[in-house]
Amino acid sequence: MHKNFKNIEKVVYGRGSFETMDSILDSKRNENDKFFLFVVDNYFKGKELEKRIPVKSEDVIRFIDVDPHEPTTDQVDNLRDEILKTKGLPAGVVAIGGGSIMDIAKAVSLMFNNEGSSTLYQGLNLVKKQGIYHLGVPTISGTGAEVSMTAVLTGPEKKLGLKCDWTVFNQVILDPELIATVPRENWFYVGMDTYIHCVESETGILNNAFSLAYAEQSMKLCREIYLGDQAGQTPENDDKLMVASLMGGLSLTYSEVGVCHALSYGLSKILHYKHCYGNCVAFQHLGDYYPDGLKEFNEMLKKHEVVLPKNLSKDWTEEQITDMAKVAYNLPHMWNHAIGTDWKEKITVDTIKELYKRF
Repeated sequence: MHKNFKNIEKVVYGRGSFETMDSILDSKRNENDKFFLFVVDNYFKGKELEKRIPVKSEDVIRFIDVDPHEPTTDQVDNLRDEILKTKGLPAGVVAIGGGSIMDIAKAVSLMFNNEGSSTLYQGLNLVKKQGIYHLGVPTISGTGAEVSMTAVLTGPEKKLGLKCDWTVFNQVILDPELIATVPRENWFYVGMDTYIHCVESETGILNNAFSLAYAEQSMKLCREIYLGDQAGQTPENDDKLMVASLMGGLSLTYSEVGVCHALSYGLSKILHYKHCYGNCVAFQHLGDYYPDGLKEFNEMLKKHEVVLPKNLSKDWTEEQITDMAKVAYNLPHMWNHAIGTDWKEKITVDTIKELYKRF
């Protein structure tokens, strides 16, 4: 099957590139009701970065706390309804933060031009109309949300993305200076999300020369960052991680993710695990699916003295395990890629329950 996906329209990369935002937005300010909605991680409220955001008097800025839960359909619907009621239709949406902020901004940019709840659009190509202009500024690198065509939301029934060409950012600003303050454990977990993206992308049936090229370079950078002689949180490695995240996101876009991400979705939906951490918790138990990747992952854990919890499932109820398994099972595109077109003959809800019981 050939894929014809839209990429980011424009990218600015480099230290200090955050300062280009004002001039970039100026060319868009006369659209719709002539104001921008800034969606910013609450972490930056009252900090130096807040002062640097080019907010004009007519603009709206919303600081959003993304801990402990991931973005929800209610959160996106309520934000859209509030802004339309109080200010009108923005010229665009600007996201400043990590993967959750990126997903909120991508989703709300679509929902400004689409009626009803965002739950109606969870899936592939269900969005009816193109959204408004949206610009992303990642302040943590690893999720690939800055390049992904998916805005992952948790709804009442499922955790699933709004996935279409229109989800992709019109503009991205990649400034490695912005990720310097990421706490060490978060820096590790999000970096491992990039690494796992590439492991899953290249080991399934949908991989191809295009996706493999991005995965190869992204994994090379991950090895330098997390296993090299200069491993650790350094300015040079921040530069590399920002690029690795983008390339890892492009690799999965032209291929797919697999078993680990399916299990992580269950952890997030039912137990509210943060996505990147959930991936790490799951990946450590998947040696029969990703033996080479797990070996290297364990080397990275040891190198950075990160200890992941084990024996978690003993505290989970049978109902919780069943519910997680149902969430994971209902991600056929991931299982198809990882297992093959006959995956339903090999994978059942009970099979997935046994995987969770390893945790």
